[in-house]
Amino acid sequence: MQNIIYVYLGIALLFIIISIAFKLEGERKSVFVSLGFAIIFVLFYFLLQLFEVKVQINSTIAFLIISFVVVIVLLIPSRNKNHIPAGKVTTQFDERDIMFSRNELIPETERFDEYYKRNPDKKPLDDKFREKPGLLSDKATKYHPFKFASAEANFMTVEAFVPYKKEHIHREKQEVNPKDLSNYIKKWLKQIGAVSVGITELKDYHLYSVKGRGEEYGKKIKNNHPFAIAFTVEMDKDMLDMAPNAETIMESSQQYLNAGNIAVQLAMFIRNLGYSALPHFDGNYQVICPVVARDAGLGEFGRMGLLMTPELGPRVRVGVVTTDIPLVIDEYKYEPSVIDFCTICKKCADNCPSRAIMFEPMQEIGGVVRWKINHEACFTYWNIVGTDCGKCIQVCPYAHPNNLLHNLVRSGIKNSYIFANVALKMDDIFYGRKPDNKHYLSPLS
Repeated sequence: MQNIIYVYLGIALLFIIISIAFKLEGERKSVFVSLGFAIIFVLFYFLLQLFEVKVQINSTIAFLIISFVVVIVLLIPSRNKNHIPAGKVTTQFDERDIMFSRNELIPETERFDEYYKRNPDKKPLDDKFREKPGLLSDKATKYHPFKFASAEANFMTVEAFVPYKKEHIHREKQEVNPKDLSNYIKKWLKQIGAVSVGITELKDYHLYSVKGRGEEYGKKIKNNHPFAIAFTVEMDKDMLDMAPNAETIMESSQQYLNAGNIAVQLAMFIRNLGYSALPHFDGNYQVICPVVARDAGLGEFGRMGLLMTPELGPRVRVGVVTTDIPLVIDEYKYEPSVIDFCTICKKCADNCPSRAIMFEPMQEIGGVVRWKINHEACFTYWNIVGTDCGKCIQVCPYAHPNNLLHNLVRSGIKNSYIFANVALKMDDIFYGRKPDNKHYLSPLS
């Protein structure tokens, strides 16, 4: 009988181990909640000591049966019977319409007047963010002289990659085995810092229709490469947990820089084999990187409009290289569990300071069922705080560290819609529905 009652102590020990995992993550609230559960089971153990053996046995057996049934139910594969699949945008997008391009328009210039003549509905919206201090401004509410200077240094360094967009192929084409080359590229990119890598056939809708930034503004985009290689790089969890403080734009810009570096390395490697390759990096895109990454099998789009990867959720930056070197494409497989989880979660919407993320279910927009982000509201908030916010990424349950504990939860969510609902409730219990900014984690404080 005593061995059966030890089950409660075993469960208490499990929660203590989980609390240690949370401690390593720097999650104070989660540590206390886990220890609270451990104390409860220890108390159960001592409470049962006060009862007769028959009561002890019956209580423990009942607990084990209930626990067994719950575990079985959570592990049985199940799908949301009311699942609505997300649509795929297959029309091209004009880069001149993105917020970064509109932000670069200078009042009282020909380009400024021409754009708002074509898009008069956007000018009142854009006037709002132009009234604010601006990204990395010393008047922004989250201004920090050193941290903002560090982020700006990252963006300035990315510009050093621009000359590598021009191709200088001086070698004859080498014969390559597409399968061997594709495997090599994936292994090599992961070795130099990528988290995930995928290859897809380059489609027209992957490309912007018209260039919206830089010297090529207004020019139609022509990219005749048949293949695109997409990859992700990780954004540091501790830095993102500072959202929306300066650490977020420091980390975001750092990973734009790292993604650009990897993209240029890959492009140069392909050129060394005698083939054409074009790196796409921050401020110098011909493709919509997240769309390419989705079709390359690296994730799905969630409620917040960002790519949700299996490993790190939205806590990534994406890089792309387009090329004509023979490759083996990865088959895209739609993952419904991501859409189902985002449908019930809504944490990003609850925590968005600008209320730019919709609470409602996906809607048919432009003939495609999807969630739509209020980009103007989001960007206006960025111009108030001076950073790219990142609050939605911080609070996303998929963005937890890539470790055994969270990977088991991710696997459960993918396997069972019932498990997903339970996992969301537990995430609210352990992390909170509206997690605080974790300023105490910053390595720069």
